[in-house]
Amino acid sequence: MASQKAVDNANRLRYIRALERFHKSIIGYLSGNPEITIDGYNKKIESNLKILQRVDEISLYKGDLQDLQKLVKKMIAFKESSKDIGEIKDEILYASNQLDKTKNARRYKKDKHSQSIYSDWE
Repeated sequence: MASQKAVDNANRLRYIRALERFHKSIIGYLSGNPEITIDGYNKKIESNLKILQRVDEISLYKGDLQDLQKLVKKMIAFKESSKDIGEIKDEILYASNQLDKTKNARRYKKDKHSQSIYSDWE
């Protein structure tokens, strides 16, 4: 029998994957489709919301995951919005780009003075 910690971890991962799947699907629709309509956006949100509703919402503590969760909630909130689809697209793509930027900033660290490491060898 699995321990409670293992079950909690599995549920957390399931929720994170559902968030990522939702996010990736909406971003793919917004960036890959040349003719975006508000009705198409709402249909896409509805169909992907079914995936997200299958898993229980779990509180996330990591910064990137919290930002992802906020972005997904923002995408869902735009469904009832009266904004133009162009504005919605720009806001969502900008927020998604910023999220990717923060993830990549931690992954790739450029040495500011990489040449100074070898200066004492001469």
